[in-house]
Amino acid sequence: MNLKIKIEDLAENQKDIALLIGIENYVKLSKIYGGDAGLYIQKYSEISKNARNREIRNRYNGYNTAYLAKIYNLSERHVKRICYEGPDSE
Repeated sequence: MNLKIKIEDLAENQKDIALLIGIENYVKLSKIYGGDAGLYIQKYSEISKNARNREIRNRYNGYNTAYLAKIYNLSERHVKRICYEGPDSE
């Protein structure tokens, strides 16, 4: 059975999520994670930091530490730490 779910069918505290991601995506999440109190959505600052660090590692050539530090608004020491520690250390 394929019911037509509408925003009005949702609990009040869930409507904002559905409006943000779309009702179709909300229904997909509901089918997979519905009722799971353990659902955790990672903070944007964490996922953006991981993406930034990956980008820095990809752009790093061993000689451009100062340049990367400037464009990412980080210290040179922090850029080196990101590059030398690798993705598994985050």
